[in-house]
Amino acid sequence: MVENLLPSRFQSHLQRLDPKRRLTSLLASHKTLFFTFLWIAAFGSVFLWQRTAYVAGPVGVKFTIFGRIKPIQPLPRLRPVVFDLKDFGGVGDGFTLNTEAFESAVISISKLGKNSGGGQLNVPPGRWLTAPFNLTSHMTLFLAEDSEILGVEDENYWPLMPPLPSYGYGRERPGPRYGSLIHGQNLKDIVITGHNGTINGQGQSWWKKHQRRLLNHTRGPLVQIMWSSDIVIANITLRDSPFWTLHPYDCKNVTIRNVTILAPVTGAPNTDGIDPDSCEDMVIEDCYISTGDDAIAIKSGWDQFGIAYGRPSTNILIRNLVVRSVISAGVSIGSEMSGGISNVTIENLVIWNSRRGIRIKTAPGRGGYIRNITYKNLTLDNVRVGIVIKTDYNEHADDNFDRKAYPTLSGFSFKGIHGHGVRVPVRIHGSEQIPVRNVTFRDMSVGLTYKKKHIFQCSFVKGRVFGTIFPRPCESFDVYDEKGRLVKPAAETNVTDIDYDI
Repeated sequence: MVENLLPSRFQSHLQRLDPKRRLTSLLASHKTLFFTFLWIAAFGSVFLWQRTAYVAGPVGVKFTIFGRIKPIQPLPRLRPVVFDLKDFGGVGDGFTLNTEAFESAVISISKLGKNSGGGQLNVPPGRWLTAPFNLTSHMTLFLAEDSEILGVEDENYWPLMPPLPSYGYGRERPGPRYGSLIHGQNLKDIVITGHNGTINGQGQSWWKKHQRRLLNHTRGPLVQIMWSSDIVIANITLRDSPFWTLHPYDCKNVTIRNVTILAPVTGAPNTDGIDPDSCEDMVIEDCYISTGDDAIAIKSGWDQFGIAYGRPSTNILIRNLVVRSVISAGVSIGSEMSGGISNVTIENLVIWNSRRGIRIKTAPGRGGYIRNITYKNLTLDNVRVGIVIKTDYNEHADDNFDRKAYPTLSGFSFKGIHGHGVRVPVRIHGSEQIPVRNVTFRDMSVGLTYKKKHIFQCSFVKGRVFGTIFPRPCESFDVYDEKGRLVKPAAETNVTDIDYDI
């Protein structure tokens, strides 16, 4: 106490004179620093932990020791009977194989009967490894927040299936093809939805084996529903499919809404986002797609097999999408279109950092038709070629196709096409056997990055332009003013521009 009454200059001098007191003071100082460091480390650890981990709290909420509250989204009851995957022995650790759990749950739902209203299978948070499994009618597969269904990587777990009847062969190899991770046939009333849970095909090993030609069969899609109706797929993420991601085949009344589809933009071959194939009455809306091939590719069978099967894709609405395809196109039609494709509307679409914006592709031998296709309000942002129609996409199932089976192409409307960073806005190449007829442009203005003389590249195409179009159209287009009065008739020529290798 006497020491504390001394002036500070004497206190320091007194400590220097007393070695024992000096040692005690030094230890106290270091102890303070040590405990301060421990406190900071502990606080930081808890802070980092609490950003990712929550302690179970009252029903409907998660809470942390700091009082931050993050609501748990309660799983909705969408069917009269609800099951949880854990009820069937499911383990969501990312290592345990849950195929039997999924199959048992689906069998339980199938036993409910069509008059019961069906059943719902909840997939809770976790990583649920599984081999392929089938769905059943009147079923809802619900993926909770932070849930992820993982496809087993060993192809020996994936069943082999016959080729699609409208293709005749596996798309990549003759003979059988691998089935999809989630599959359904001859079903009615199917829903796959959730709180943005994920279905992950873990396609990396498939892509590498395909590139090294180590697979004997065509790779399987991530989700494939065949010969079914009344299908809703919404509010989920699909990623890293071995092959095409979402493949509705010969289905009716299909809605795909608010779905995110992801795959690496390079090194993930043929990972199309959504491939409607011989489908009728379909809506695709409010989706984000960035994959290693076409974001969307509308199909209807391959050469003589598709002609014989004879199921068109028709009455399809695609709207409010943001898409990216470094390898191929934002939205494609074909090239497998032998059953016919018609009455398709594509509107309010943003295509960014892509090789092509819109592509229609076919070839002699395909047969069939593509007609009545409408594009409205398209934004092209840094796209190499904006609009492509190609009639020499010569990839065939075998050599037995009919070389005189020429497809017919007519009725293409483009309105409100805008953007910047586009190298070639339009490339339409028909042929003498497959001319492209009745193409209409209205309200088109695209900022260019390529200064060749002929920006529109055309051959064997006939169409009309209304109002001011930038850049200038091909000579084979009639030009009308905004009131529909003919300003400049089309030139009497089939080949109007030179083809540049872009």
